[in-house]
Amino acid sequence: MQDTSSSRRFPQLFAGLVALAIALVTSSYISAGAIRNLRRPNDALSVTGSAKRPIRADYVIWRMSISSQQPTPQTAYQELKTRTERVQKYLKEQQVPDNVITLSSIDTSTIPEVINGRETGKTLAYRLNQRFEIRSNDIDRIAKLSQQSTELINEGIPLVSETPEYLYTQLAKLRVEMVAEATKDAKARAEAIAGSTGNRVGAVQSAQTGVFQITSRNSTEVSNSGIYDTSSIEKDITAVVSVKFAMD
Repeated sequence: MQDTSSSRRFPQLFAGLVALAIALVTSSYISAGAIRNLRRPNDALSVTGSAKRPIRADYVIWRMSISSQQPTPQTAYQELKTRTERVQKYLKEQQVPDNVITLSSIDTSTIPEVINGRETGKTLAYRLNQRFEIRSNDIDRIAKLSQQSTELINEGIPLVSETPEYLYTQLAKLRVEMVAEATKDAKARAEAIAGSTGNRVGAVQSAQTGVFQITSRNSTEVSNSGIYDTSSIEKDITAVVSVKFAMD
């Protein structure tokens, strides 16, 4: 009877030992896999590259306006007409071509009579306004002229001069070149990082172009939405590109 009981327990004991052995092997395999994953180097590297160039504005927009205020619309118009002709003559004297000058339609408004804070319904005067807009490639001439326009004010003409806008018209072409330069810079930085870890830079996996910063010369100003400075003639343009490289 004792031998029969022992023989019955042996299969159960053998099965338990087999199960334990399988568990140990499986655990060892999982642990080894985890160690291999921990030791595997990163397969990608994200780097930001940039490129910067000096540029000079090649187009200018200058706006100014004159006005007249008189008791009647007729006298206000005649005065405005005389002042407009004087401004046009002045621009011609400064060798500004007629084809770069645009005159807007005349704006008309009334000045109401107000007594004790309430309008009486009577019109005291009529105010007329004439706007000029100059668009030119002659940057230096217009820039100088905008500073000298006070000569008209000295003549009694109520001239309001706005700050000229200095633009660069070759941005479309330049952006392509700047992105290429920024990408090269990103690769150079990636190679420097990879070299220090004994890895090599592989193919580009993805790339994203950031906003362009067009600022006055040597400015450190930046914006997440990008900057386009129009107040200065001499500018800097900066491009930023984020590139993800495969690692060999």
